[in-house]
Amino acid sequence: MMSTAVKIINDGVLKLDGGSVFGQVPKVAWESNVVTDRKNRISLGLNCLLLQVSGKNVLVDTGVGPKENEKDKEALGLVPSRLLKGLKGVGLTPKDINVVILSHLHFDHSGGCTRMDRAGNLVPTFPKATYYVQRACWEDAINPNERCFGTHREENFVPIAERGQLEFLDGDVEILPGLNVILTDGHAKGHQMVMFTHGGERIVFLGDLVPTHHHLNLGVISAFDYSPEDTLQQKRDVLSDAEKQGWLLVFAHGQDPKAGYLERRGDHAYLRPVEF
Repeated sequence: MMSTAVKIINDGVLKLDGGSVFGQVPKVAWESNVVTDRKNRISLGLNCLLLQVSGKNVLVDTGVGPKENEKDKEALGLVPSRLLKGLKGVGLTPKDINVVILSHLHFDHSGGCTRMDRAGNLVPTFPKATYYVQRACWEDAINPNERCFGTHREENFVPIAERGQLEFLDGDVEILPGLNVILTDGHAKGHQMVMFTHGGERIVFLGDLVPTHHHLNLGVISAFDYSPEDTLQQKRDVLSDAEKQGWLLVFAHGQDPKAGYLERRGDHAYLRPVEF
């Protein structure tokens, strides 16, 4: 069990086609380990990470958020957003969040950044927060090509920029003491993972570089990645360091497990799950 300075806040579930999640790995190789529904969809968690750093409340990613439409609910099996309820459960309101770090701007990671106010206007969900994203990620999101058009939705991030709450990063940066973002690209341009050093422990939110524990297998790379070869190299380096240095890994889309330590038994690496 981790310190109260680190909490996973779940925004709900997302259902995606199993073949897309496992990429080029054929179904016969994974179907015995994963439950699919009648549409061949896998249930994925929408995990966000809440950190307390230097007296500030930091939220990493925001899930799908509260703006889902009927088409999304049907196609993606969405349930009502749980993010704000989860924050309330640990005694926080949206006004208490000081920093929001976005691994990238795909709708299932940035959807909770904004909400509709009573007048029907889109406004930042966290009115006092500074939102951080890689500049390359922003530029890709506001000029999406045909392949990623549906995953980038301007209503999730443009209102933040218009309110002056969005700050761009260029590469690896220390946001607060002990809290760093590390550029990992691969899955999306400007994708970043988040590393928090706390009490001698390193907690790493992997974003979609390694979205579930199934993706610890180097060859399992989702069909959504814009550059699978870059993802492969990044995974190889990150997971090698994670095993050697004992990082606690947090999976953005993990359900069971959501987090754990990568350890080795003989010639085989395995995950030791952790709940928090």
